[in-house]
Amino acid sequence: MRIYNHSIEQTADLMKALADETRIRILNLLIERECCVCEVTRALSISQTRASRHMSQLHDAGLLELRRQGLWTIYYLAPGIKTDYRELIVKAVDNALSSSQIALTDRRRLIENGRLCPSVYNPASVPDNCA
Repeated sequence: MRIYNHSIEQTADLMKALADETRIRILNLLIERECCVCEVTRALSISQTRASRHMSQLHDAGLLELRRQGLWTIYYLAPGIKTDYRELIVKAVDNALSSSQIALTDRRRLIENGRLCPSVYNPASVPDNCA
């Protein structure tokens, strides 16, 4: 019989979630601000399916929270991060990427693209490439 330690499992899941370049790039964007999937796809030039899958893995690892607004799913850093060891991990990622040209370009694209998804759901403002 194998005995599991919940905190060890959570830490392992967190480290697995960060063991992917795309997920680290997504975390970099979410350090900048909350995002919907379409904003991530545009900033990183990846498919919506790929972005959704990676954001879901970061969510499952406890790094992200989400809220739904109509058709939109908005992801943001989990508020609990500020009170536990995950804050150190997020700060380490932010610090490590501070001199990365790719990470800086990703954030610049995110900012230049502006908000694609409204903070308050308005069906008339949904772009064709988002949902």
